[in-house]
Amino acid sequence: MKKIISLLAVFISLGASAQMTPVGLWHTIDDETNEPKGEIRITENNGVLSGVVGRALKEDPKAKTVCDLCTDDRKNKNIIGMEILRNLTREGKESNFSWAGKGTILDPNNGKVYTVKMTPIEGGKRLQVRGYIGVFYRTQYWIRAE
Repeated sequence: MKKIISLLAVFISLGASAQMTPVGLWHTIDDETNEPKGEIRITENNGVLSGVVGRALKEDPKAKTVCDLCTDDRKNKNIIGMEILRNLTREGKESNFSWAGKGTILDPNNGKVYTVKMTPIEGGKRLQVRGYIGVFYRTQYWIRAE
């Protein structure tokens, strides 16, 4: 009976930690309307996260289609399909589900690259995304689409 309870506890903890990863499909939220705006697909390769813009979720004829203000290898590239999250690694202890490291996030609307920290919250249903410039930061909350 002890073995069954132990195995059950392991499976429950594995399920919980699987949800507490940023890996997956996320809806970004528009700061002004509080509505889903776009999709970001976050993947993991050898413990390093990256994220690519999937598609727009609402029609906006004024929306930019290329990153004309970017200053790196993404300059004048299409925003759809663009890697906007780079080099995030797990931060701290295994029980700490934050990802940062030398990670960066690009805002394709202004071309600026920020250091970033991401933390799944609410059982992995939402993702706190915090971009930093020095000590100043801005926080967004993304919603898991899957």
